[in-house]
Amino acid sequence: MSEQVSRWDVFEFSAKGPAGGNPYLDVSFAATFSLGNRDVTVPGFYDGDGVYKVRFCPETEGDWRFVTTSTDKALEGLNGQLTVGPAKLGVHGPVRVRNQFHFAYADGKPYLPFGTTCYAWTHQTVELQEQTFKTLETAPFNKIRMGVFPKDYIYNTNEPLFDVYEKRADGSHDMDRPNFECFRHFETQIGRLMEMGVEADIILFHPYDRWDYCTMTEEQDFRYLRYIVARIAAYRNVWWSLANEYDFLLDTKPMERWDRFFQIIEEGDPLRHPKSIHNGDVDKNYDHRKPWVDHVCIQNWDVKKTLDWRAAYGKPVVNDEPEYEGNIPKEWGNIDAHELIHRYWLTLCRGGYIGHGETFLDANDELWWAKGGVLHGEAPARIDFLRKIFEEDAVNGLTPMLERGTTYKRVSAAQDGDVRYIYFGEHQPVEWALGLPEEDGDWEIDLIDVWNMSITPLEKGPLPKVHPQRITGGSHITNQFAAAFGLTLPGRPYLAVRIRPRKTH
Repeated sequence: MSEQVSRWDVFEFSAKGPAGGNPYLDVSFAATFSLGNRDVTVPGFYDGDGVYKVRFCPETEGDWRFVTTSTDKALEGLNGQLTVGPAKLGVHGPVRVRNQFHFAYADGKPYLPFGTTCYAWTHQTVELQEQTFKTLETAPFNKIRMGVFPKDYIYNTNEPLFDVYEKRADGSHDMDRPNFECFRHFETQIGRLMEMGVEADIILFHPYDRWDYCTMTEEQDFRYLRYIVARIAAYRNVWWSLANEYDFLLDTKPMERWDRFFQIIEEGDPLRHPKSIHNGDVDKNYDHRKPWVDHVCIQNWDVKKTLDWRAAYGKPVVNDEPEYEGNIPKEWGNIDAHELIHRYWLTLCRGGYIGHGETFLDANDELWWAKGGVLHGEAPARIDFLRKIFEEDAVNGLTPMLERGTTYKRVSAAQDGDVRYIYFGEHQPVEWALGLPEEDGDWEIDLIDVWNMSITPLEKGPLPKVHPQRITGGSHITNQFAAAFGLTLPGRPYLAVRIRPRKTH
């Protein structure tokens, strides 16, 4: 009998097999799914108590068949079929790179990442995790960075809800025996995020550890990666972040091991979820030009370098840590919301993407960036405002404008299709023309106050009158602009202008 499955949902097949010894080490299990002349081989995994599972996310509608392979005779040659129907309403498939610097869902719908950071939220109490879900229901975020392993760091020193690996009698962890309850819980939370439309950016390693998870052997690292990929790669909302601050782990995990990590993920992930890796030191970026890296993951406060990162790597740029809104005594965790929103607009209008985090001191050490819970800052409302603006006209992705020289890089401007955005940031001109359309058409022009969250219509005006300016070589420019018209502006900072063809009804 064929099981009914919707496109891009998770199909799971379970079978009973050997429970003795250590099946995590001793038994391999996989299945090949076939539709017409297409075969997709998916690794399976051991889930404890003699239960073996394989998960598959079908991308094509039709009648699929599958057959298992295993090193154990009881698990070899099991077969079945599934009928894949249309995707459920609102389901668009996994996110992938599109148009070189941007992202889209598998069905072509543009995806603009507006992510947040909650490193160890799945390791907190069940009550706090439920509060995190409640917060995300109304927050503006469509992606969340979250670690597989618990974290030992300031404001985050509590014991985790579950050990990731079983404990020995002496209290140490046996890295060859996963705690299946922990992995089941983790994937359950990923599934709940999936139903909410939130991408789960899975951080696979990090250096903030007192359980020895970050000092596993090379063989244990490889085995863990294959295992986590087999368990969660079928969830359509997964992204792979190989590390939070990988360069702080180079003593125990040399560069060639990181390269191999990427390849192991590729081997086990038929959906080809986005993959990247995150730096600690701002001068220690991984070489994102390597072919197995899908997008650039950056930690850097200087977001005006977004144009440089695009040029250097030729891939989507996601600055996941541009510093956090908060008040803790760490330089990366105490900028105000006004500055964070300024960095958002700078980044987006230079063709990149940017992430959120919040680090306000709390009597119970429940900081959003580490544990989730409740948001306290002023940035999320303004992120919601700007997200709606950029998603409203999203087509191909924002392409930077005004790149002809350093003078024109002082403001940030980008174009998506026929829509242009110019963000003045700290500048406060009273008249403007650079980057405006060269044709005097029927344009809808809006002035955007990025902090006060207002949109006010503007009228076309005359081109600015400027004095000649000397440039390289002794030549001059005159009072001429390529634009067909100019704009009169209020003369205060942190404003943006949107120009788009007037909509006809």
